[in-house]
Amino acid sequence: QVQLVESGGGLVQAGGSLRLSCAASGRTFSQYGMGWLRQTPGKERDIVASISRGGIVTYYSDSVKGRFTISRDNAKNTVYLQMNSLKPEDTAVYVCAGSSSVPMSVPPRRADFDSWGQGTQVTVSS
Repeated sequence: QVQLVESGGGLVQAGGSLRLSCAASGRTFSQYGMGWLRQTPGKERDIVASISRGGIVTYYSDSVKGRFTISRDNAKNTVYLQMNSLKPEDTAVYVCAGSSSVPMSVPPRRADFDSWGQGTQVTVSS
């Protein structure tokens, strides 16, 4: 497993942007597919986006397609989520996750992920 630490959450007005980062420890980051999930109280974690080990294959949920971009820098052991045109309904705790499944499913499944960060709060005000 890899250890994951998210950063970059905060409060932003609707229409604004945030960039989340997830730093991974360990030398095997490039062997993990990565994903961002989000969770609101009383609901399950929903997969927002995922990216393959080499960064070639990406997936986005319909709710964020065209507004969010997932990317990774394997040299820096970091995965990013650029969030533009944010809406109040994007408010959630965003969690970074890693998948050792080869290959990771597209679309991914929550069961594919076996390493988890603590999460970072994103709040979008109207």
